[in-house]
Amino acid sequence: MAFANDVRFTVDKRAIVARLQAVLPADALLVDEEDLRPYECDGLTAYRALPLVVVLPQTEAQVQAVLRACHELKVPVVPRGAATGLSGGAMPHEDGVVLSLARFKKILRIDPLSRTALVQPGVRNLAVSEAAAPYGLYYAPDPSSQIACTIGGNVAENSGGVHCLKYGLTVHNVLKVRGFTIEGEAVEFGADALDAPGLDLLALINGSEGLLAVTTEVTVKLTPKPELAQVVLAYFDDVQKAGNAVADVIAAGIIPGGLEMMDKAATHAVEPYVKAGYDLDAEAVLLCESDGTPAEVAEEIERMKAVLEKSGATSLVVSQSEAERLRFWAGRKAAFPAVGRITPDYLCMDGTIPRKRLAEMLEAIGDLSVKYGLRCANVFHAGDGNLHPLIMYDANQPGEIERATAFGAEILELSVALGGTITGEHGVGVEKIDVMAAQFTPAEISAFHRLKAAFDERGLLNPGKGIPTLARCREYTLTRAQTHAAAATTPPRF
Repeated sequence: MAFANDVRFTVDKRAIVARLQAVLPADALLVDEEDLRPYECDGLTAYRALPLVVVLPQTEAQVQAVLRACHELKVPVVPRGAATGLSGGAMPHEDGVVLSLARFKKILRIDPLSRTALVQPGVRNLAVSEAAAPYGLYYAPDPSSQIACTIGGNVAENSGGVHCLKYGLTVHNVLKVRGFTIEGEAVEFGADALDAPGLDLLALINGSEGLLAVTTEVTVKLTPKPELAQVVLAYFDDVQKAGNAVADVIAAGIIPGGLEMMDKAATHAVEPYVKAGYDLDAEAVLLCESDGTPAEVAEEIERMKAVLEKSGATSLVVSQSEAERLRFWAGRKAAFPAVGRITPDYLCMDGTIPRKRLAEMLEAIGDLSVKYGLRCANVFHAGDGNLHPLIMYDANQPGEIERATAFGAEILELSVALGGTITGEHGVGVEKIDVMAAQFTPAEISAFHRLKAAFDERGLLNPGKGIPTLARCREYTLTRAQTHAAAATTPPRF
């Protein structure tokens, strides 16, 4: 499915290839269609585009030279890491260059005294924790794709993970980011100290989706590994009860190391794939983790069990070993690939709502599943209200991708109506660009464009992503009511 990019450029391919050949080794430049095809999309495979060129620089000097050439010739540039993103943020521009940071994969320094690591953007998330393990440290943000996703992409999307409730998102675990603007100017955001003077541009670059600068180095914080961690599996006979239990745990003054939720559709997809040991009769399961000293964990586990029982849990299982704890979490972290085994295609949504509205949202998603005639498995970072409904469809069936997209848009619109936002960690990319109009006013979107222009006046970095044009916003507002009505008349397929 092509994405209708309303930002177009007139580019002389021969001219840009000649310029890039002058500044890059031969093996760092891909121009043939066969070589370009693997770069046509990221983890959101519903949208694809073929770039003019892909470059794979190995040094900052090469990155700088590429950016200067593209800026001079007015060629758009799309930065790309491991491409595990789920919003189309790394999808190429048909008139532009994909700048891959895949060869920037060195851990430059581990400093156990300051508890920091200096890494290149192509370093895998999990590799940072593996390198820090001999010092009793680890990198806390742990997206489900941590075995493959890279730190540069984590910064671009402000990624979270199953332990983000207690330990924060990427923005809370990054001290400094170094990179280059589209003009090839070196820039640094943040500092090696705990704070930096001036405006908080570090927070701005986290979650900027490649729109402002190309990252080449990141200094991350490292966290001491807890002495002990245990997880409680709490089973419920009703998804609304499970949703309310999340709010009850937080209201009791407990901040778990992780607080995740899966509904029955999700556990039924996961269990045959991972064999995590989940109860498949339950309508929903909460994973509530405690970490710290053995005494702290024991006391907190008892408090959590009391709250969960009062909230209506039908049974509780506490991990009795580290292996069992990891197995329980493996099921949750494998939810996305597990669902991919039972459906030809799916969309993974990413709205965020107040915790107290989880039960209301779950009921609404069930109604929308019937309305659009599409199955949906629900997986949540429940502790911070970050939703990941997995809408299942078959792109080969006429109209299903359109229904799935409309289904997802309604979830995001409802997230805003309930006091939340259209994204928690996956970013806007191309997937949610139209729905930005549901959350932000034209004046706010104009302000975003002015901010973008302050870094990238010509709009060459990742154009057509993240921030919609005002014309696109008007079109979205006019057509949504028609889409709702049309989808409502389509009979369900199951």
